[in-house]
Amino acid sequence: MNTSLPRVAVLASGRGSNLAALLAAREQGELPVDFVLVGSDKAAAGALRLAEAAGIPTLALDPRSYPDRRAFDLDLFARIAASGAELLVLAGYMRILDGDALRPWVGRMINIHPSLLPKYRGLHTHRRALEAGDHEHGASVHFVTAELDGGPVIAQARLAVETGDDEHRLAQRLLPLEHRLLPAVLRLLASGRLQWDGHAPRFDGQPLPAPLILSDHGLGDPDLPLAE
Repeated sequence: MNTSLPRVAVLASGRGSNLAALLAAREQGELPVDFVLVGSDKAAAGALRLAEAAGIPTLALDPRSYPDRRAFDLDLFARIAASGAELLVLAGYMRILDGDALRPWVGRMINIHPSLLPKYRGLHTHRRALEAGDHEHGASVHFVTAELDGGPVIAQARLAVETGDDEHRLAQRLLPLEHRLLPAVLRLLASGRLQWDGHAPRFDGQPLPAPLILSDHGLGDPDLPLAE
């Protein structure tokens, strides 16, 4: 453990592609953080195998072993705190969190969601965007609050919906943008450029009036064009 770097825990339920992107950014010197724990609600999650291969401690808890969601989340967050983590990233973590359990982490916890929030909270976001006839789609990183996918949005990656896109193709086209967006936001949070003032995000000491937008040059002005 490198105690001079911000200590980060990650929660993931699936194969861990966003975790892989975080680890790659760290290895490339683009994300100066120390990953102290990767946790999951599924013992078979690919994210845990990625963490093990990278030498990161892992944690798998079975929700069925607890009387209710609140008990599970309280134990989970106690274990995350015991890891020494200062920041927490939800990278494809598919459980709704108990509001009391997550409250101490508000302002220190971010989530990536595959839609242009506030559109399409919850599941099946690509399908819902196509069914609505949307001309653009994307992904959002937001601070986590007790409201499902409802915390203040920090940054977004946008792309144009193409003729011939189906749910699978749209998801696959968006994924590379997700893999750039999440490390970029975590880097801002870990560096202190992105902060939580108790109510809303602040960027470089100023209120963030609109989400930052991912471009070829990183995160910037919300008036940038859509990604191709």
